[in-house]
Amino acid sequence: MSERTDREAGSDFMPKFDDKGLLTAVVVDHATQAALMVGFMDAEALAATRETGLAHFHSRSRGKLWQKGETSGHVLRVERIFVDCDQDALVLSCTPAGPTCHTGAPSCFYRELVGDVLQPVKT
Repeated sequence: MSERTDREAGSDFMPKFDDKGLLTAVVVDHATQAALMVGFMDAEALAATRETGLAHFHSRSRGKLWQKGETSGHVLRVERIFVDCDQDALVLSCTPAGPTCHTGAPSCFYRELVGDVLQPVKT
């Protein structure tokens, strides 16, 4: 099989990082499936996540590894990792230990675009 066929149809985990060494990671709440946040993972963040069971990401602004909740305590316990068809994006199904957003909101997706206006999501 070709690498593409292996990646798309095989059972081997072959993450496909972009030219910056990153892949997209969408975080959803394990219990509700609500979208919580989007982050980026490099090989180091992916390895740390798999080793510890806690979500780690690559901070593009700081240029380094960070564990979600490392200062707030609002960690994300990874329950399952889903891999998309060409292995360049992940969905982390997580149990959050507190709010996920740095603003204190449960999710980073707390506003909805209605027309041209951002409005709070009704819960």
